[in-house]
Amino acid sequence: MIGTLIEKEEIGKYKIIPADVNRAVELNQKLSSAQRLGNEFKSKVSIIFQTEDGPKRVDTTVWSLTDDYIQIKSGVLIPLNALISVEF
Repeated sequence: MIGTLIEKEEIGKYKIIPADVNRAVELNQKLSSAQRLGNEFKSKVSIIFQTEDGPKRVDTTVWSLTDDYIQIKSGVLIPLNALISVEF
């Protein structure tokens, strides 16, 4: 799996940038499922996103989903256009 694994608390240390390909539309269904898994079952998903330092991966629960962002624990937002992959 691509992306260096980091802790969700470390996300703020990185500058998140748009991924080479915007996958927001194709990942929408997966993100909705990830949100349901997080809210109802406290299940974690692997989210890979683009930063200036290269792809990073975080294993976390998705708390909410908007048209532009996913929100994870502690109010951390990750822009949808930065997402590379979402895996359960």
